[in-house]
Amino acid sequence: MSQIHKSCLICESNSLSKKGLYLNGNMLQCNDCNFVFAKKVPSIEELIKHYEGYGRNDYLSPITVKRYHQILDQFEPFRKTNNIIDIGCGIGYFAEVAKERGWNVYGTEFTDEAIAICKKKGINMQQGKVNPSHYPNEHFDMITSFEVIEHINNPLEEIEIFFKILRPGGGVYITTPNFNSISRLLSGPDWTVVGYPEHLSYYTPSSINKLLNKFGFKKRKAETTGFSITKHKISQKKVENAKYIEAGSDDEVLRGKMETIWYWKLIKKVVNDVLTAVGVGDAMKVLYVKNGK
Repeated sequence: MSQIHKSCLICESNSLSKKGLYLNGNMLQCNDCNFVFAKKVPSIEELIKHYEGYGRNDYLSPITVKRYHQILDQFEPFRKTNNIIDIGCGIGYFAEVAKERGWNVYGTEFTDEAIAICKKKGINMQQGKVNPSHYPNEHFDMITSFEVIEHINNPLEEIEIFFKILRPGGGVYITTPNFNSISRLLSGPDWTVVGYPEHLSYYTPSSINKLLNKFGFKKRKAETTGFSITKHKISQKKVENAKYIEAGSDDEVLRGKMETIWYWKLIKKVVNDVLTAVGVGDAMKVLYVKNGK
């Protein structure tokens, strides 16, 4: 019999209610802090079966590489130990760019294939979930986590580990889908982000702030930006088997215009400013700093 959660994954309250028809009625919302998460606890067997088919040759857009450089520009003031770790680094796309810029790069991943690819790129890898005993306390200037935190159902444990391995004054940069996004509001239970056992935790600016504040991290920057045309079409059953980021996709074509045409750049800035102000952009990106600087 499958295990189920009986308390909130962030505030540990036992006051929970079903979140509508999401996950066929198997999604819970905390009545105290409003955090939303999957009711079921996936078994190791379920996770292995799901993730063993993950591709390792995803399209890497030149625009994404440019974004990586812009993100790393924000990290320059944090350089002291010169150590950075990317949690769930895939095949090391971001870590590669950080390495090119002179960082000592570390990463974590689960599969043998991803570990082997990253090691060939000169990334210091640890297999499995991040283990603080593998590193000296306060070893890192920066911890990054791109589209990973929604895959785990032990966020308190994860962020406590972040706190241990990050130096005082170091930064944590996290991206994750925004449950308050306009695309989710339009799509309801058919929102493409919703899926078990892949996505187990569904964050909003408020819930991720509660989680990080609980361990003494203070917000430096938080944005909710973008709207995926492709994902919306998939949720509306207008297209099948489309990829969010691939050469020629609706999203990639639009991204290209926003990089090269001045009025599209302006439109992008205005729209993202509004989406962030209201808190309804698809992509949540937050930078928090560990107290003690």
